[in-house]
Amino acid sequence: MLTQIREKSQGALAWVILTLICVPFALWGINNYLDTGKEAPVASVGDKDFYQRDVNKAYEQYSQNLQGFKIDEQVLKTQALQKLIKDEVLLQYVHAEGLVITDDEARDFIKSLPYFQVDGKFSDKQYKTLLDTQRITSNEFVGRIKNALTMEQFQHSIVDSSFASQYDVEAFFKIQNQQRDVEFLTVPIEASNVKPTDDEISSYYQQHQDLYQLPEQVSVEYVELILEDIIKKVVLSDDKLKTYYDEQKELFTNPERRKISHILFTINDKVTEKEALEKATKAKNELQAKDFSTLAAEVSDDKLTAKKGGDLGLFNVGVMEKSFEDAASTLKLGEVSNPVRSAFGYHLIKVTELVPGGVKSFDSVKADVIQAYQKAQAENAFFEAGEKLTEMSFEHPDSLQTVATNLGVAVKKSSLFTKDKGEGIAAEDKIRSSAFSEEVLQGNNSAPVELGVGRLVVVRLLEHKAATKRELSEVKQDVVSQLTKQKAQLQADEKVQKITEKLRSGFSIQSLAAENNLSVKSEKGLVRGKSKLPESLSNAIFKAAKPLAGKPTILNIVLPTGERLVVSLSKVTAGTMSEDDKKQLDLAKKNIANAFGQTEFNQTLNSLQRKADVTVNAKTQTQ
Repeated sequence: MLTQIREKSQGALAWVILTLICVPFALWGINNYLDTGKEAPVASVGDKDFYQRDVNKAYEQYSQNLQGFKIDEQVLKTQALQKLIKDEVLLQYVHAEGLVITDDEARDFIKSLPYFQVDGKFSDKQYKTLLDTQRITSNEFVGRIKNALTMEQFQHSIVDSSFASQYDVEAFFKIQNQQRDVEFLTVPIEASNVKPTDDEISSYYQQHQDLYQLPEQVSVEYVELILEDIIKKVVLSDDKLKTYYDEQKELFTNPERRKISHILFTINDKVTEKEALEKATKAKNELQAKDFSTLAAEVSDDKLTAKKGGDLGLFNVGVMEKSFEDAASTLKLGEVSNPVRSAFGYHLIKVTELVPGGVKSFDSVKADVIQAYQKAQAENAFFEAGEKLTEMSFEHPDSLQTVATNLGVAVKKSSLFTKDKGEGIAAEDKIRSSAFSEEVLQGNNSAPVELGVGRLVVVRLLEHKAATKRELSEVKQDVVSQLTKQKAQLQADEKVQKITEKLRSGFSIQSLAAENNLSVKSEKGLVRGKSKLPESLSNAIFKAAKPLAGKPTILNIVLPTGERLVVSLSKVTAGTMSEDDKKQLDLAKKNIANAFGQTEFNQTLNSLQRKADVTVNAKTQTQ
């Protein structure tokens, strides 16, 4: 059903923002050190040039998000380049149209990002650390965020303006809840008694030598920075710890705990400000003889809290208006304020619980101070070492020893591994991907590879073994097994074809099953997405054309397991909205409208790209 369509983030540029702000190492790279004047661009959009390193950086982001999927490197690099081009086309367009995001909006967005949050609050120190690491100013960083938000603003203007009509929703459910009746039989693959000849074996081997190779292998040497190792080396002294404790006392402070209740007298079309104030003043006087919670239940216009004696829970600064907060933060335990004016009306405020805050003594939190100090010092050292690692591994591309010596780490070595499998450091997908990149295979140090939080690695080729051909004598039995399997499959396919032809000529599936000693299975009322059948079989059934003129639609399906199926689709019934669907009609319209809007945005972006001055250098792209 439609509610199974996930509501995706409308930010097509979210990956850009993530690259900028969520992974500190994402902006590191050789572009900080290369002379671009001698390098031919891979592509250009107007006056903006993209170089191979830009594609490599985007590719790295793609490959990180697609770990575990076997996707060709060149395909991903091509997709990464196309993404760079589309984003630049859009950026230039929104700038030309005069769309802007203010500095304040960008800064508010930055402050909301979890990466810059410490204990739920924006950390200026965390922010400055990132800027220092990336060697960019705050204005430059804000500018990048403004660009990303402006492009997303344009996308929202299209996606959010789309809508779905009742007809669209009904049309969707006609397809989504459609029911199909089928019968099918499975044609098994039976072992073939026909043995392949020597000529067949030799011919197959010659045509498929790529299947009978020892895979390409490499081994690498590498240096790595590990945050935990740096933490262990942080030198401790009471003087340093006490200085850190004094500088970071907010980390070792118990905040004041203050609970409040209120009685509200609203101001509206029926109650003037003067009348509300008079009610509040009268209520304040009544508190001399009446309990606050009792009076709140009787007279407060905030009916939700009135049921709880006016209880508002813990007092948090920044939630209410300043006048309310000023009064609530200065009252003593049990004290009731004079009437306080807010946009809602007049309040009487009472502090019902008050636990004073205070700084914990150094001795009581020394263990926490040590842990926080070590972590802070190690993180700073880690970021600095990361910069050196990036810079020096590029400046000395033919060796890791200089890097290792300067960083005080060892050059380690791996055993041989393939693109798909390795041990030790090579068990990491990112390491294998980096080791088999053209940059490393050509003899250069890799770009830094981030392995989780607090671990950074640079690899260098140690040994490279090309894929080697295995002789026929070594693999003959494998070839015979493959040819025998193919003959068995061919026999099954021939039987499937004969059954299919007879079905289409009018024979019943039951008679053909009996003739071939097979069994028929039937499914009535199959619904898309709710079938217990194998996914590939269900998908094929729902893609098949509807039966015409009373004749079933016949289709052949090969399952991933190799089984051959002959399917007879006899009936298709249009779907209707269920009671559950009707209850979620608003969500259905929203999701369909979002899908329409996303399609319209993609079409708009493609149109802008066709009109833009885009040049792609076929000789250099995605090398």
